[in-house]
Amino acid sequence: MTAAAQINGFAIDAQNLTRRFGSFIAVDHITFDVKTGEVFGFLGANGAGKTTAIKMLVGLLAPSEGVAHVAGFDVHSQREQIRRNIGYMSQRFSLYADLTVRENIRLYGGIYGLPPAHIEERTKLMLDTLGLATNADDLVGKLPLGWKQKLAFSVALLHEPKIVFLDEPTGGVDPITRRQFWELIYAAAARGTTVFVTTHYMDEAEYCDRISIMVDGKIAALGTPTELKERFGADSVDDVFVRLARGAKKGEAA
Repeated sequence: MTAAAQINGFAIDAQNLTRRFGSFIAVDHITFDVKTGEVFGFLGANGAGKTTAIKMLVGLLAPSEGVAHVAGFDVHSQREQIRRNIGYMSQRFSLYADLTVRENIRLYGGIYGLPPAHIEERTKLMLDTLGLATNADDLVGKLPLGWKQKLAFSVALLHEPKIVFLDEPTGGVDPITRRQFWELIYAAAARGTTVFVTTHYMDEAEYCDRISIMVDGKIAALGTPTELKERFGADSVDDVFVRLARGAKKGEAA
């Protein structure tokens, strides 16, 4: 597969993707795809292997076996091209607390290689969209957590990536802010950006177009929330998740 994968409807395509650490298999031959413009939920308990899988997909970790293409680029040989075509929002908040809102946006615009005129244009648009125009010169460290998270998400989209990876983006924020954050996710997907999101909130999994659930390094279930609830005879995704997680082995975190 080449970059035509994006044109053919798949933003991510993984076949038997595997990662070993010595004798320990953190990710065990997982196969899945993500459609362009899809909101895809990547679920799993701590130690299930999802963080290791994400590191392979974003080009931070080389696979031990298998193949995968992200935005049409090979995870083995084209990791730099992958990084240029994705956005990433870390679970551990990725902006600089000792810089202002405006300075953070300009900094990341420069890192992404945007021309100065584009940075200024997108800075104004972002500040207006988020309602932060009057806070543009405030230190990010002084913003409420919910505003920080929404700003971090918007900065991850600053260079208009084909895919954005969100690692538990709403952890610790209140339910109203979580809902507002998901409105931003839907808006990004409507513009054609593929959203790959991990979350510990099972009610958020219901918002995804499709979800996968990892257990012991393998994908134990994959489908739409409705399909999985019907398949397992469950009332919620949380019920499906609990049933699968109960059968997990007690092993190392991954």
